[in-house]
Amino acid sequence: MAYSLDNRLVIGVSSRALFDLTVENEIFKSRGVEAYCQYQVEHEKELLAPGNGFGLIKALLAINELPGQEGRVEVIIMSHNSPDTSLRVFHSIAHYGLNISRAVLASGASLTPYLQAFGTDLYLSADEDDVQAAINCGIAAGIICDEVLRTYDENLEVSQIKIAFDGDAVLFSDESEQIYQTQGLEAFEENERRLADHPMKAGPFAKFLKTLSDIQKEFPAEQAPIRTALVTARSAPAHERVIRTLRAWNVRIDEAFFLGGITKRDVLKAFGAHIFFDDQALHTQSASEVVPAARVPYRKRNVGEGTDP
Repeated sequence: MAYSLDNRLVIGVSSRALFDLTVENEIFKSRGVEAYCQYQVEHEKELLAPGNGFGLIKALLAINELPGQEGRVEVIIMSHNSPDTSLRVFHSIAHYGLNISRAVLASGASLTPYLQAFGTDLYLSADEDDVQAAINCGIAAGIICDEVLRTYDENLEVSQIKIAFDGDAVLFSDESEQIYQTQGLEAFEENERRLADHPMKAGPFAKFLKTLSDIQKEFPAEQAPIRTALVTARSAPAHERVIRTLRAWNVRIDEAFFLGGITKRDVLKAFGAHIFFDDQALHTQSASEVVPAARVPYRKRNVGEGTDP
């Protein structure tokens, strides 16, 4: 029988999101693809250091070790590398004991068709074009912040994976955000007050949150391997529509922070997020100083599009 990805949490991750390829990327940008390929082959026995997405991936894979969750999480390398330049990545994967055996090595071709073919629930990459293409196709995706390289502690025990989300343009559609940007705070709050009983349309990460919520529901609340948080610039009276939307979707959010313009950085540090998704570079850059963060680009979609997760 063929191996099925049904009922699994499928995570696509680029080699640059998983490992520190800062030097290699500079070679690619300054000297071209041939020099990059030659460098990778010449150094293929040298281990790569963990990148900013490493901790999250390792923690997610650990879910497979829980009773009844064997094989629940499938991580697939999604890379523009060629097969010939991939050995260093696989060597590093084996060294760190990551249970990753599947990969797409596209030799520079678009990855989007393969993200769709594998039914990817989340894609993490350092390439903005790849992430934008994924978002446009309705796949939850984030550009991992790598301006600040975070040191990974191999001895750190992770008892619970903590994932934090912004609201508008991430969990929810960007319709309300557009009102704020074009008409100001007063118009935004009036719109949210007027539509408090009307659930918002789904954003790019709504389906991913639903999948996480389904996993959480299989455990007693205090034993769930995943804990989620909403960290949003909204505040009262714009909070009510958020709560009613999540209730209508029947999804679980463990913690919510309605900050009303207060910086998100310190809250995310206190929460201990393993990753934070936000559509604003201002927030992800600040957050990346204390936790791993990924920026979610705006989805380019048809007018009126957007559904419940």
